[in-house]
Amino acid sequence: MTSAPSADNPVAGLDATTLRRMPYQRPQPAEIRPDLVVAPAIPEDDRIWVPQADSVWFRPLCLNVSAGYWMNLLKVRKAGILSRHRHPGPVHAFVLKGSWRYLEHDWVASEGAYAFEPPGETHTLVVDEGVEEMITYFQVNGCMYYVDPWGRHTGYEDVFTKIDLCRAHYEAVGLGADYVDQFIR
Repeated sequence: MTSAPSADNPVAGLDATTLRRMPYQRPQPAEIRPDLVVAPAIPEDDRIWVPQADSVWFRPLCLNVSAGYWMNLLKVRKAGILSRHRHPGPVHAFVLKGSWRYLEHDWVASEGAYAFEPPGETHTLVVDEGVEEMITYFQVNGCMYYVDPWGRHTGYEDVFTKIDLCRAHYEAVGLGADYVDQFIR
């Protein structure tokens, strides 16, 4: 005689295939934030791209205010130096389209490449001539601390300045300032 599942023995009578396909049976933590699925990540509506500089935009994916990081797509439609900056935390990058490099390194991040930038590194981002459009997924932990060639502070970005840029842009293009709220965790 096979016993039926019970509170004392919830797996009784269940075969391995059923157990493997069964969703988690316990409640999630009450404090958990909802999942975030951004689809499509590369938006069809150009208003979602937030202008950052001439021919440079970012598309927020996750703006984490409690951990101090952000994930976004960076889109560039011009050649030249974009910025010189230092990171106090690690950065992860995955190139979706085009290519870019740093003046301080001999490698080029091209389509399909992954790059890890260690905490403390300072570098100068360049998109070379002939690259019509570059789109890269970045996860930035902490901030981007902008500097001149000698390391003197010229500005910064963090998750909160990114949110401010998004709010102002989304309000201006008719999506509403609260459009950014869906990306905040």
